[in-house]
Amino acid sequence: MSTTPEEAWRVYRQADCLHTAPQIEAALDRMAQEITAKIGDKNPLVLCVMTGALIPAAQLLLRLNFPLEIDYLHATRYGKATSGGELQWIARPRQALRDRVVLLVDDILDEGRTLAAIVEDCQRAHAGAIYTAVLVTKDRTRDTLQNADFNGLMVPDRYVFGYGMDYKGYLRNIAGIYAVKEHG
Repeated sequence: MSTTPEEAWRVYRQADCLHTAPQIEAALDRMAQEITAKIGDKNPLVLCVMTGALIPAAQLLLRLNFPLEIDYLHATRYGKATSGGELQWIARPRQALRDRVVLLVDDILDEGRTLAAIVEDCQRAHAGAIYTAVLVTKDRTRDTLQNADFNGLMVPDRYVFGYGMDYKGYLRNIAGIYAVKEHG
């Protein structure tokens, strides 16, 4: 389902701000401290789940003051849609995962299906240990991965965008986390 920049701006102007940039920065600071305490001495490979985690992963990585390696993967169930479908692998990590401590950084834990599938893929690649970090966790029941190891902020079960998360391909660059206005 395609959209226009005009529609994206309309959605943004009407959206509810759930978390401001300073709140997000504080959550990233806390996550970095937790990650450092858990795996800072384990030579981790950090995998950014593209495209949504591009911004939160970059901000998080700047707060991790220990040796690590970075790679990415691109798997999506959404594309430019507002609801999830079948998982599509666009790119897998180029680095070998065997016996590595892997930190998967994603933008949002929604239903949990995408992150659970990525964790399973890392297990099949014989990663030594797998940790997950998400900027945003939706407050909802899941039938798969229940929680990430490192969670930034909670949001209600609404369609959210900003700080890496998109609205139909737009608004990833918004410095805050917003929910599409509910019409009722």
